[in-house]
Amino acid sequence: MKPLARHVLPVLVVLGLAAAGCGDAGAQRATTTATAPTDAPTNATVSTGTAVSPPAPTVSPTGSTGASRPRDGLVAGRYQPLWPFSNPDEVAAWRRAYRKDGRQAWHLDARRTALAFTRDYLGFAEIDRVARTVEQGAHARVHVAYRGEEGPRPLVAAVVHLVRYGSGRDAPWEVVGTDDTSLSLTRPAYGAAVRSPLTVGGRISGVDESIRVQVRRPGSPAPVGETCCVSAGGNNSPWSARVSFAAPPGRTLTIVASTGGHLAAVERFAVTGVTLAMP
Repeated sequence: MKPLARHVLPVLVVLGLAAAGCGDAGAQRATTTATAPTDAPTNATVSTGTAVSPPAPTVSPTGSTGASRPRDGLVAGRYQPLWPFSNPDEVAAWRRAYRKDGRQAWHLDARRTALAFTRDYLGFAEIDRVARTVEQGAHARVHVAYRGEEGPRPLVAAVVHLVRYGSGRDAPWEVVGTDDTSLSLTRPAYGAAVRSPLTVGGRISGVDESIRVQVRRPGSPAPVGETCCVSAGGNNSPWSARVSFAAPPGRTLTIVASTGGHLAAVERFAVTGVTLAMP
């Protein structure tokens, strides 16, 4: 979740998932092929199994829907920087390296960035392909998916929202949240200052669901807090959990709610971004 976050029941999403959340106006461009970064620590594939080269850098438009120069560490002045960069200084360092030798060009590919976020940062290894990508100016919604037991059609686990972090031809993509559908993560509010222990909650539709909640921060290979497993189910039913965590104040934290166990270990997930309140 971001200024909103969304999720999907696997079968429904594949038929057409409406990206909600921070909806921004603009023409949409949909694609269906992507691979994980060849120079990132993942070997994810796309739903078509076709390898593609990183696209040439494109210019991010400015204005009401465009990305501006990072201000106060936020992306486009309003979104939490969840991954792969934590602040404008990290963005600037990567841009210098990229301009010098083309290093980590996958940061310029929204699809590959979303897959690396899902597999490498969150650790959801079975979610290894992209079912659909919609780009709207400086925003991208990437439908990350896993292979179902029957048929070639992938099952969407989440719609990852990315925004260009900065302006210019080589402004990288940054994950800022997910778009919620049948699994929502609405508490705490996006961008809230939080302390441990933390109450997390939202709504879910499904049968015999078991929700795991993790708290993650950049630079930490493992969650800094975790609780499992919250029994849930029904039609748009509320769920909640209490999780304790330990992290330095002032940094953006990613809260992750996930459920699965029917067709895959993780079949749906939602994320939101918060900050740890100063003591």
